Amino acid sequence: MNLPINESAATQTRKADHIRICLEEDVQCHQTTNGLEKYRFNHSCLPELHRDEIDISTKFLGKNLLAPLLISSMTGGTEQAGMINRRLAAVAQHYKIAMGVGSQRVAVEKPQVADTFAMRKYAPDVLLLANLGAVQLNYTYSIDECRKVIDILEADALILHLNPLQEFIQPRGDINFHGLLDKIDKLCIQLEVPVIAKEVGNGISPVMAEKLIAAGVTAIDVAGAGGTSWAMVESERAETPLQRRLGRTFADWGFPTAECIVGIRQGMPDVPLIASGGLRHGLDVAKAIALGADIAGLAMPFLKAAAHSEAALWELAEVLIVEVTTVLFCTGNATIAQLKNSNCLQRLQ
Repeated sequence: MNLPINESAATQTRKADHIRICLEEDVQCHQTTNGLEKYRFNHSCLPELHRDEIDISTKFLGKNLLAPLLISSMTGGTEQAGMINRRLAAVAQHYKIAMGVGSQRVAVEKPQVADTFAMRKYAPDVLLLANLGAVQLNYTYSIDECRKVIDILEADALILHLNPLQEFIQPRGDINFHGLLDKIDKLCIQLEVPVIAKEVGNGISPVMAEKLIAAGVTAIDVAGAGGTSWAMVESERAETPLQRRLGRTFADWGFPTAECIVGIRQGMPDVPLIASGGLRHGLDVAKAIALGADIAGLAMPFLKAAAHSEAALWELAEVLIVEVTTVLFCTGNATIAQLKNSNCLQRLQ
């Protein structure tokens, strides 16, 4: 696919803007929370465990993870993004946690930046997730482009991200979402790796999750509201007063993450489920898993740490793992499976 130079350059500029805005501006939801604060673990004063007995490893999409963590999709396509991704990949490899990359559309349009996504050489053993906007299937993309981004990353699965609100507010956004479910269905039949449907911060409802799974999607990443608001991010990039106002009006739009997890898990007890959207520490991760998620993804904390320094990033990963371990110890659960089935999380009145 050979696009006009100005179009591919615009995509690359947008990626640089997104990193800058997320790091420098307040683009978090303020009225909507992730919903996890409505839940509290039942403390066990006598857990009958030795700390060394606790095992937080798990398996997701056939890959073993030493912790139920995903470095959520963030970036790629610029020199800074390449540096961030390399740091993230090194941490993912060391701790054997999963990693996704940001939208790889820029690598399709501008092949010379593909190396900013090519992380398999830095993370040979971990679950790596490629990423494209589902809406691109309505804008000339086909299975060929999907295979290309999978090959660049040597990915184990492909994320198709769903972002109608962001595209609607974004200057020159891609706003034709008509007929996408049928195209996703056809893609899932042809593609050699599993497909993960992911929102970008507004959540996936149980009804939509069922439709996506019926269309052949293997896993759901709820990416609920409560964290980074991509409506606000695009408001910061606005070229008109209308775009700026739209981003601010819809800054807190969407389903809270906890609501998505509970609703989807109740209707589909066996679907592989990722919790993301406003998770900020290991206690959030543990709550999400106790509610029914298989693994939990964080983006903003990893992005800020990776942009600051390698040391900050390694410290964050270590802290998250210890925080999850602390929850298991203080609830009397030795494994992630036990935590999920323990009923030790109560909803506050």
